[in-house]
Amino acid sequence: MEHPYQYAWIIPLVSLPVTMSIGLGLLLVPTTTKNLRRMWAFPSVSLLSIAMVFSADLSIHQIDGSSIYQYLCSWNINNDFSLEFGHLIDPLTSIMSILITTVGIMVLIYSDNYMSHDQGYLRFFAYMSFSNTSMLGLVTSSNLIQIYIFWELVGMCSYLLIGFWFTRPIAANACQKAFVTNRVGDFGLLLGILGFYWITGTFEFRDLFEIFNNLIHNNGVNSLFATLCALLLFVGAVAKSAQFPLHIWLPDAMEGPTPISALIHAATMVAAGIFLVARLLPLFIVIPYIMNLISLIGIVTVLLGATLALAQRDIKRSLAYSTMSQLGYIMLASGIGSYRAALFHLITHAYSKALLFLGSGSIIHSMEPIVGYSLDKSQNMVLMGGLTKYVPITKTTFLLGTLSLCGIPPLACFWSKDEILNSSWLYSPIFGIIACSTAGLTAFYMFRMYLLTFEGYLHVHFQNYSGTQKSSFYSISIWGKEGLKSIDKKKFLSPMNNNEKVSFFSKKIYHLDGNLRNLMRSFSTHIENKETSTYPHESDNTMLLPLFVLVLFTLFVGSIGIPFDQGEIHFDILSKWLIPSITLLHKNSNYSLNWYEFVTNAIYSVSLAYFGIFIAFLFYGPVYSSFHNFYFINLFEKIGPKRILSDRIINMIYNWSYNRSYIDVFYATYLTKGIRGLAELTHFFDKRVIDGITNGVGIGSFFLGESIKNVGGGKISSYLFVYFSCVSTFLLIYYFYFLNR
Repeated sequence: MEHPYQYAWIIPLVSLPVTMSIGLGLLLVPTTTKNLRRMWAFPSVSLLSIAMVFSADLSIHQIDGSSIYQYLCSWNINNDFSLEFGHLIDPLTSIMSILITTVGIMVLIYSDNYMSHDQGYLRFFAYMSFSNTSMLGLVTSSNLIQIYIFWELVGMCSYLLIGFWFTRPIAANACQKAFVTNRVGDFGLLLGILGFYWITGTFEFRDLFEIFNNLIHNNGVNSLFATLCALLLFVGAVAKSAQFPLHIWLPDAMEGPTPISALIHAATMVAAGIFLVARLLPLFIVIPYIMNLISLIGIVTVLLGATLALAQRDIKRSLAYSTMSQLGYIMLASGIGSYRAALFHLITHAYSKALLFLGSGSIIHSMEPIVGYSLDKSQNMVLMGGLTKYVPITKTTFLLGTLSLCGIPPLACFWSKDEILNSSWLYSPIFGIIACSTAGLTAFYMFRMYLLTFEGYLHVHFQNYSGTQKSSFYSISIWGKEGLKSIDKKKFLSPMNNNEKVSFFSKKIYHLDGNLRNLMRSFSTHIENKETSTYPHESDNTMLLPLFVLVLFTLFVGSIGIPFDQGEIHFDILSKWLIPSITLLHKNSNYSLNWYEFVTNAIYSVSLAYFGIFIAFLFYGPVYSSFHNFYFINLFEKIGPKRILSDRIINMIYNWSYNRSYIDVFYATYLTKGIRGLAELTHFFDKRVIDGITNGVGIGSFFLGESIKNVGGGKISSYLFVYFSCVSTFLLIYYFYFLNR
């Protein structure tokens, strides 16, 4: 029975040879390695497929045997301290391994075509393979020290991947922002690990949980210190999974290539924080304050992420805030003790979000020949619309992913999200109201994205003319009240200027005028070329194949959580899979379901989703598109949504969302400015006071030496003169001060 578990060490190491081979090849034979660069996709996919097979085999044994396996190898540093390394195979490990490997394979296949013309193709696959190795090493770790090592490797890979196009200043700034923000969480994680070692004397999970639970029940540990250590551990997860208030790096992480965004948001970096909370939940569950904090952070992130996605123009940034909101759902479920629902939504969301990100990459790929190789333009949903007839396959897959994320049955996210909504209602009616309202917002912003991208009419028109070649580019500024203005096409379409100044936190606040927001939907671009006519195009088969596979996961992966009748117990595959982990939490592992209650709750949640879709169609659907003509805008304002919501409220919501709820402005104004002021004060004190004293002593010694050096001239008469002068002075002082008293 233990035979397959003995080879679990293969899972994290199987992708490492690709990274090492590419690195050695570029170092020793760079020309040959670069000439054969397209061949490296095959070993990358093949080796990760081996890891997937091993992960699937372990998962089958987990479901059949309901056991936990741990292998340890001890390092005796001294007689008082022993550090052990190994692997831990339990349901959480097998679930994460399958997610990482399956999504990773799809991303690698997709990337072979998407990155084929990029000069950093080899570097990309080296980074991706090492990222998969780091993440698989993280989820199979058996202790906190091992987790921290791979935790830092995952952060390093994310830094490299986000800043892949490091020559673009905005990309270089984004990876630095992600790195610095995560250092805050990582420092907290390290302090928490050391604190729990101080309490329990061990890093191993099973011993740690047992010893700490006994100490808590017997009042053998200071509760305040234990809560502080648990809080520090949670801070690490907050930063890595982009939870409020350390979420600020996530939207900027979209500056990397789209396959990287899919991997980070579906199965690697942001999933690492969720994994850490799930792994340490037996530790957190005995500290009520921490569980309450986890649920509170989760519900705030749920709502904040959904509101920030409402008015984003960048398709990837909108998906990034969607990821933030959905991770908030998972964190909420973990905080209220719904372990099964949290892992269920982690699974369904991973496949749906990977499908959406790769679909957005296909859209960007189709738009690049039109708007030029400028990612900030080809990702702009305002420049899209009417792509249905040009990219029908991408449109269909993107629609299915959108419906899944909206919670429309029978797609995957419906089953998991509905379970979280039910659990939140049972935990707190306030949390239930916020979670359900956010479900409606999710449906709105997801269908806003879909409608802006695929429906309506194509906003970029190309026509052939036999006359003289000419070009004009018109746009409507949404930054202020500038109205319709002409923009130099070459300047607009050119890649970002390398000398562009970027700031760590943006201090700009953009106000979106209501009339200009209406005119945005009338945006059109005319580029006339006498030779060729370029239109959006469907992606190649190597990019479409991963979309088809992820669609299958999106359609059917939710079935693992659907309860079926098995005798007297309503049991499902996921619950049976999670029996060992749920038992470790001292909870009932039997998951029963009242189908009448489930259907009743589902009606409410699905109704909210359809309501959000209806509002999205009202704002951005064909009804709205019929009023694109400027002459009908005033008529539309009288009969459209503004009859219900005032222009002031709409503008306030749009400005709040587009400016990231002003959190970046707050950090730039108070946090960054305060730290800079403290640094300047410290610099002044060091330069003027510390250096001033040191320099003053040196200068004083110099002048003193210069003053007395003339005394030693070598003339005896001068020495005698000084001697008698000093003696006379002393005698006079002695006579007048002491003898006359």
